[in-house]
Amino acid sequence: MAEDAISQPRPRRVSAKAPAKRSARAQVHAEAMEAADVEDTRTKLLRSAAAEFIEHGFAATDTNRIARRAGFAPQTFYRWYKDKIDIFIQVYLAWEEAETAILSELMVRQSTSLQIAEAYAEGHRSFLIFRRHLRQLAYEYPEVRHARADSRKRHIDRILQWQPRLQASREEVASILLQLERLCDAIAENEFADMGLTDDGALHEAAQLIDRLRTEH
Repeated sequence: MAEDAISQPRPRRVSAKAPAKRSARAQVHAEAMEAADVEDTRTKLLRSAAAEFIEHGFAATDTNRIARRAGFAPQTFYRWYKDKIDIFIQVYLAWEEAETAILSELMVRQSTSLQIAEAYAEGHRSFLIFRRHLRQLAYEYPEVRHARADSRKRHIDRILQWQPRLQASREEVASILLQLERLCDAIAENEFADMGLTDDGALHEAAQLIDRLRTEH
């Protein structure tokens, strides 16, 4: 399942009452257990939200359903997330981290550009419904638009880190990545099949775009 990629959400601040005095050993143990519970709760909510967004879309999902699917009372949601937009962005960031891990592994393996293109396309396909809403919400909510822009900037940074000898400006890298993103969305949406075409040509075009971002391939 696509939501299985959601495993390490980013840490968030939460308010809590000061604990009563206890021994140093007991204090350390309690803090460790509390941290584990926090991470577990946040992870469950995040995975639940990912599943809901993927299966039902943004509009048909509410915070109560997210909390109940995770096994918590509805009010628990607001201890960790501000609202539905907040957790949507956190799911997006977790997806980004999962995709980065996959691409990093492919780079380490010195995979071909076509293999990397196929991985890109599969990532877009696995989060198809989510990405549809991402595109729409980026027009409606400034915070989603900013989150998407920040994600793209991080992607540019990673490309330049992976390929330090690349002779391309940030603007050129951004242009290539946007073309690659659009191609992979079209593949995921079966737009080529709608025209009676296969995805092969699009994947090879995507591979050529990736070639432009590599100094060794």
